[in-house]
Amino acid sequence: MSSAREEILNRLKNAVYPDPDKPDFDAPVYFSIDQPLELAFKENLEKVNGSVHLCETKEAMFSALHNFLSTYTGENIICNEKTLQEQLKENDIPYSSSVVLPKTIEVGITSCESLIAHTGSVMVSSALGGGRQLSVYPPVHVVIADKTQIVDYLGAAYTNIQHKYGQNLPSQITLITGPSRTADIEKTLVMGAHGPRELHVFIS
Repeated sequence: MSSAREEILNRLKNAVYPDPDKPDFDAPVYFSIDQPLELAFKENLEKVNGSVHLCETKEAMFSALHNFLSTYTGENIICNEKTLQEQLKENDIPYSSSVVLPKTIEVGITSCESLIAHTGSVMVSSALGGGRQLSVYPPVHVVIADKTQIVDYLGAAYTNIQHKYGQNLPSQITLITGPSRTADIEKTLVMGAHGPRELHVFIS
């Protein structure tokens, strides 16, 4: 008399399974993007609670940024990138600069390496003037970008950063897709758990 184990093994041996379908290696990996990249980026980032401000000109963008920051005090708005600092000064937007970020910081302003339309992600790196902290530590992260920085897929973003830095890649390359959030505790969504609770991208 065969054991239950032997019966199970015999059933497995005698089972007939059809051959799986062969994968189509020529098929595209991603769905195509059927709208302008800036609109696709906006749509996908806002799906995950980010905010995108599309502006026709730099003047309009900095005007929108000025209005957005009007509820914050300049000493609690930190920007450490020289090019952005000059632009903020030209547009009368108050800010402070500090290598050691103050505990009272409310807003961190940075540039980015690329914006990825397919996922609504912002690529930043440690080579930017904001370093590693400014996109992580403040409760509100503001990104200032140009439409030319928007790419379709992640592969294009990595290609761009390789061309930009060559053999001297930044020590940290980060993808940010929306504000920091978690639902680990009792499946309750908490914003800002491990980083900024708000992400705002201004594009001109």
